[in-house]
Amino acid sequence: MKGAASQLTGGVAIDRIETEVYQVPTDLPESDGTLEWTSTTLVLARAIGGDRTGLGYTYADSATGKLIQDLLSKVVEGRDVMAVPACWAAMVARTRNLGRPGIVSMAISAVDSALWDLKARLLNLPLITLLGAARQAVPVYGSGGFTSYSPDQLQRQLNDWVDARLDLERIRKAREAIGPYAELFVDANGAYSRKQALAQAEKFAELNVKWFEEPVSSDDLAGLRLLRNRAPAIMEIAAGEYGYEIDYFRHMLTAGAVDVLQADATRCGGITGFLQVAALCEAFHLPLSAHTAPALHTHVCCSARPVRHLEYFHDHVRIKQMFFDGGPICPGRAWELN
Repeated sequence: MKGAASQLTGGVAIDRIETEVYQVPTDLPESDGTLEWTSTTLVLARAIGGDRTGLGYTYADSATGKLIQDLLSKVVEGRDVMAVPACWAAMVARTRNLGRPGIVSMAISAVDSALWDLKARLLNLPLITLLGAARQAVPVYGSGGFTSYSPDQLQRQLNDWVDARLDLERIRKAREAIGPYAELFVDANGAYSRKQALAQAEKFAELNVKWFEEPVSSDDLAGLRLLRNRAPAIMEIAAGEYGYEIDYFRHMLTAGAVDVLQADATRCGGITGFLQVAALCEAFHLPLSAHTAPALHTHVCCSARPVRHLEYFHDHVRIKQMFFDGGPICPGRAWELN
C-alpha cells in the first residue's frame, strides 16, 4: 500500500556457522611464473538453519577459518538467511577496521556462498533457479601445465584433456599436445616486465595464443593497458583474479586495462560479490571470466550475463573430487598454460 511500510515474512534464522580447515598436499610440486607451492588449504564454511546445511568455501590461509569462527559467525547467526545481501553487508561493516583485501574478503566469500547454498536448499531449488538463469551451461577452459612440469608431463596432461617461466619451447609443446584447433591460453602470473611481455606476446601470437593473462603485474594498470593496446589483435589481455572488493575492479576497468575481466567468488565476496562484479562488467561492456573453483562458480556463471567462461583448475578439481559430490567433471575446449 502506498505510504505504508511492509515487512517480508517467512524468513529462517541462521542457527550457526561452522568452519573446517583442510591442508591438502598437491599431487606434484606446483609453480607458476612467480610462486611455488606443495599444498592447498581449503577453508570450509557450513551455514546451518531450518534443519538444512549450506556449504561454502575458499582457498586461503587457516587464519581465514579462525576469522569466520571468532567474528563473522557472530555477525550472521540469528539473521534471516533469506536476506543474504543484508548478511553480506553486515559482515563488510563489521570488518571495516580489519581491511577488506586478503583474508577478510576470503572469509566473507566462504560464508556468503554457504548462505546462498542454504537459502537454495531451504527453498528446495537449485541455486541457478534461485539466482535466475541466463544460460543453461557455461564454457570452461582447462588450467594446468605448471612451470614445475617437465615438457613430457606437460604434454601428457594436455593430451589427456584434449583426446615462464613461459618460454617458446613450452608453448610449442602445448600446441603440439592439443593440436592446431584448440584454443591455447597463457598465464604469466605477472612475471614479465612491460617490454618482455610485449616481445613474448608477438612470439606467442605466432603459435595462435589468443589469451594472455597477467602479462605484467595486475597492480600495473598502465602496463596492462600498454599490452592491451599494443599486443597482436588476435590476443586478449586478462586480469582481475586478485580483486577482493568492487573498487579494485572499477579501477581496472576505468583504466582500460583489460579485454576480459577476471573475478574469483572465493575472494571477491562470494556469490554476492561476484554478481556485483558482473554488473560492473555489463556497465563497461566487457566480458567476465571466473577464476578457478569451477564447482562453486558454475551456478553463478550460468546466471551472470557477462560471463564468457570459467577456469577448470587442475588442483581445485582434484580437491573437489576428494571432498564433494557432484559438480563439473569434464574439461571444455580451451586450455591454459601457467
